[in-house]
Amino acid sequence: MLELLNNSNATIKIYHGYGHKDNLTVFGHVFKKKIVIRNNHTNNFLINSLHLIKLFFIKPLPEVDVQLQWEDQRLFSKTNSSGFFCFEWKSNNTIEAGWHSVIVNLLDENGKISRTGEGKIFVPHSTQYAFISDIDDTVLISYSGKTFKKLVELFTKHPRKRKAFDEVVKFYQLLSLAHTEAGMANPFFYVSSSEWNLYDDLKEFFRHNNLPEGVFLLNDIKNWYQLFKTGNTKHQGKLIRIERILNAFPKQKFILLGDNSQKDPEIYLSIANKYPDSITAIYIRNIDSATKSFTKKIMLSIQNNRIQTLIYNHSGEAILHAKETGLI
Repeated sequence: MLELLNNSNATIKIYHGYGHKDNLTVFGHVFKKKIVIRNNHTNNFLINSLHLIKLFFIKPLPEVDVQLQWEDQRLFSKTNSSGFFCFEWKSNNTIEAGWHSVIVNLLDENGKISRTGEGKIFVPHSTQYAFISDIDDTVLISYSGKTFKKLVELFTKHPRKRKAFDEVVKFYQLLSLAHTEAGMANPFFYVSSSEWNLYDDLKEFFRHNNLPEGVFLLNDIKNWYQLFKTGNTKHQGKLIRIERILNAFPKQKFILLGDNSQKDPEIYLSIANKYPDSITAIYIRNIDSATKSFTKKIMLSIQNNRIQTLIYNHSGEAILHAKETGLI
């Protein structure tokens, strides 16, 4: 704790949380220094590379005390060895749908507030559908299966310069309003194997491309010496994050969206068979043609044959299928 008291630049980073009155979740990190923020939108290789490297030179603060302020409630926790914290609680009051502010304080050794961070919690409307989507090679062209090309894309391009798949924005915008209206958009949860280091860059990409706003659930922070392994993680954590969402909203009908560049088909198969009544459809973008037949076999292994599935090459195919099946 002495190290914290001597560090005037400690930062609390709060990620978008989610839930409802009886099950709220918010999470974040505490870092020793301020987070690096992009100040320009250049496509300069050197500037973008330097920024990316800085994102992996962050230093988390482990085992420090944090306090959650939610209306009249106060909860306490500690960061783990990676500086990560997570609060899960039940609200004393009814919560309207929408985005709500939440405060997390960093406490010193005397229990006094030394730093404060403000975040948001998303409480979805009671709509017919909710969506869980992968990011890399499902929405964002990332070349996940090709290490060198993936790193070139990541290092050289500003998030605003990176490309979304053709018509994927149209597809997701249609899904967000499926069987509802603009003021009550369907909720989106973006679950990825990318690390929390890339959180702000991913949010910038989504906002710039007018993709539906939602909650991001990413992977553990990586250090600088793990930079070249970004996105290469065990996918069990992704499965657990999806299960947490499904458990938080047991009455919601979900549509899963992913691709076959990594392990989405296997993860979604496991989810569909464990939560057969919660899953309405599964969409898999065909990134790796060599594994398309294997992906088909996985989708045929889904025990509930009422779950709609589609393996598609272009988002236009997914839009057509969603219209034909009445999803949009």
